[in-house]
Amino acid sequence: MSDIEIAQHAKMKPIIKLAEESYGIPFEQLDPYGHYKAKLSLEYIESLSHQEREGKLILVSAISPTPAGEGKTTTTVGLGDAMNRLGKKTIICLREPSLGPCFGLKGGAAGGGYSQVVPMEDINLHFTGDFHAIGVAHNLLAAMIDNHIHHGNALEIDSRRIKWKRVVDMNDRALREITIGQGGAANGYLREDGFDIVVASEVMAILCLAVNRADLKERLGRIIVAYKSDKSTPIYASDLKAHGAMAAVLKDAIKPNLVQTLENNIAIVHGGPFANIAHGCNSVMATKTALKLADYVVTEAGFGADLGAEKFLNIKCRSAKLAPSVVVLVATVRALKYHGGIEKDHLNQENMEALEVGFANLERHISNIQTHYGLPVVVSLNHFTFDTDGETALVQEKCRSLGVKCIVSKHWAEGGKGAEALAQEVADIVDGCEGGFNYLYDSKLPLWEKIKTVATKIYGARDITASAAIRDEISKLQEHYGELPVCIAKTQMSFSTNPNVRGAPVDHTVEISGVKVENGAGFIVAIAGNMMTMPGLPKVPTAEHIDIDDNGVITGLF
Repeated sequence: MSDIEIAQHAKMKPIIKLAEESYGIPFEQLDPYGHYKAKLSLEYIESLSHQEREGKLILVSAISPTPAGEGKTTTTVGLGDAMNRLGKKTIICLREPSLGPCFGLKGGAAGGGYSQVVPMEDINLHFTGDFHAIGVAHNLLAAMIDNHIHHGNALEIDSRRIKWKRVVDMNDRALREITIGQGGAANGYLREDGFDIVVASEVMAILCLAVNRADLKERLGRIIVAYKSDKSTPIYASDLKAHGAMAAVLKDAIKPNLVQTLENNIAIVHGGPFANIAHGCNSVMATKTALKLADYVVTEAGFGADLGAEKFLNIKCRSAKLAPSVVVLVATVRALKYHGGIEKDHLNQENMEALEVGFANLERHISNIQTHYGLPVVVSLNHFTFDTDGETALVQEKCRSLGVKCIVSKHWAEGGKGAEALAQEVADIVDGCEGGFNYLYDSKLPLWEKIKTVATKIYGARDITASAAIRDEISKLQEHYGELPVCIAKTQMSFSTNPNVRGAPVDHTVEISGVKVENGAGFIVAIAGNMMTMPGLPKVPTAEHIDIDDNGVITGLF
């Protein structure tokens, strides 16, 4: 069966009953969205904060993504189910899927095969409306900026220095650069504008880093939307008195969402910033809540470890004072052969030479996690039917030579049962260590040096470069925001800024083509290479295959 057919055959339990049975969550502390989705009340979350109990955090990351697929979310779900099968009280925490990729090329983000969170169709489509609320809050601020200028511009906003675009949760390249205000003065003023995708919004990043409603509103007020004509005086969302209404729009979106796996284990799915554009992690509130409820929490960070794990450790963990105990790196034989130069159509054929070459990508990620963060690593080799015994043995042997266990995991085909060996290895490491890790850079390091540190230590670059104008902008940001962490927007497909360069390139130069401060989120975004914040649809988008029948049964989602 396809992923969606497996999900539609799932025997789900009512979420209110499951939450109470599994974790003693009173039904009155849940806001149900139908029978199988619910939001946790903030009052209940606050009550948990006073408990001394704190679970152990497990981070799932991966090698650099390929068209062959790696299965990071699937592994996260399978590992969580497997740990529960072993009697380890475990909750998984995931990001919410974005509609853009669902209808584009990547597909949904609810896992796959027999390691999924359900109801799959709801999670991949509108879910509980969080993304809609984030988009509305973002666009409300955009409307208030233009409205303020239209009615006299008392704040003296320089219309050439407005930094706040509109957003929509769709891959629509036609909206990247647009002109607004056409049709005369009654329609505002003529200026260039554009759209980003919702998951690139600073409001999304803020929602995922906020710890309560007060923190959310304060962060929203700190958003820098524009500058005055002197080029240096910022205009904040609070200057427009927009942050209160924005927080009101987000009153329910800030509450974490409870769903379940196919094996009826609780999962928290909340927030969804992209890791190649933003910081790529589910919400701090979701992770911290899970750590108070369970003995183990399995969470993922988007794309490869050079993006998601780097930002998880240097941004989310720094902001929320979190510390993972172990990192699970997901790889597949197929993906490693792709990094070794084999094209997608030939990945099912045994090729030991390509596998040997492509292993360099996994080795770089392992080294980064061990050397720069001081964290133990387990490799999860996500099993495919066409993998040969020789290929699997080669990957395991090469991992063993690095002092790392490589566990073949069959959770896609067998659910939690297929990941029990992985779960046992992870549990043994977690139970035997105290936790704690090293940040990649000190917060007092200058912004330029922070960016260079990520590029040279994590990406394997020789150096970074930028135009004089970008260097000048970074120098200006250094004066007021120098202690913020950096969030590098870079292609997810390569360690370099060229998505076509596979493996583990070295001595390349990373060009910083743009920089901006996300003051509410609390980090500096550095755009590396030609990185767009509004994706486009492929020649054959997945939307062409999605359908619904007369009985309301959806097909084609994956």
